[in-house]
Amino acid sequence: NANARKGRRPSAPPDPGPASNVPMSDRIRIRSVELLSDGWTRLKKVVLDYRRREGVLETQTREVYERGEAATVLPYDPDRGTVLLVRQFRLPVYLASGAETMLEACAGVLDEDEDAETCIRREAEEEMGCRLRNLKRLCAAYTIPGCVTEKVTFFTARYSPADRISAGGGHPGEGEDIEVVEMGLGDAFAATRDGRIIDAKTIVLVQALMLEESGVRAAD
Repeated sequence: NANARKGRRPSAPPDPGPASNVPMSDRIRIRSVELLSDGWTRLKKVVLDYRRREGVLETQTREVYERGEAATVLPYDPDRGTVLLVRQFRLPVYLASGAETMLEACAGVLDEDEDAETCIRREAEEEMGCRLRNLKRLCAAYTIPGCVTEKVTFFTARYSPADRISAGGGHPGEGEDIEVVEMGLGDAFAATRDGRIIDAKTIVLVQALMLEESGVRAAD
């Protein structure tokens, strides 16, 4: 699910192995790569030489979480002006703020040999019980480029009440306990301003859909 399927290790990039196998450039030279953790994701400590713009060479140490690619979607019902979101527990957010749940867009990590569209259609049915129509790719972006390799593909889609094929909720066996939330697009936009929605990918999707719908109304 969301930034990954709990209980299932995401498909990570191939292990670069020794530092000698990592791509080099005139400005960047990897000196060593140490595997710190190989659990649900890989955590590596990387020591590198980095040549600054003024030409000074300095040694830096960074820690990098290696995660696979992911996808996220915001389904929209234009007839009723509603969107589908999910509410679920996020441990890092709880540890940082005490918030027990988070309101966000449906998302998931790509399984091995799976493309972003296939992934997000599967996740939408598992988490929201919704069959997506008119899936539209918006962009792909790194969400935390300072320390995480994950790249997320963003989608919008269309749905109607007839596309709600099950109750959703995710996989309890994978630790998922997901509430499906339907709300007006205008209310979702307001939620990105008043603090009810504090998830970055969801803010991007809500604003993109608002812009899209504003363009449609202007054209009419």
